[in-house]
Amino acid sequence: MDYKVKFYRNSKNNKTPVSDYIDNLNKKDNSKILKYIEFLRASEGYLEEPYSKHIEGKIRELRVDFSQNKHRIFYFTFIKKTIVILSCFLKKTPKTPNNEIVKAKDNYIDVINNPKLYE
Repeated sequence: MDYKVKFYRNSKNNKTPVSDYIDNLNKKDNSKILKYIEFLRASEGYLEEPYSKHIEGKIRELRVDFSQNKHRIFYFTFIKKTIVILSCFLKKTPKTPNNEIVKAKDNYIDVINNPKLYE
């Protein structure tokens, strides 16, 4: 059974903010992010630095740098070989903003409390 990728779905409003983020990017950034996500899936949810970095608990950061854009994608590996993409953002500062980490942790808790959304 191969690993699969699921995008975070908010249990309250059923929105998928990660999909929306990726869909609204220019074609080159969109393609690069999707390529890295596929690379992550093929690598069974684990990549070494500089492609990925541990953030906190089970949450990791996929790093997608393209030209001047530095996209950061928070994810974790869930039950039944599922990689859940929690959140993403365009990094504009040297240090990852704390509010982005908090958002990923909140989304993680939402996933854990609503596992049926990811089966």
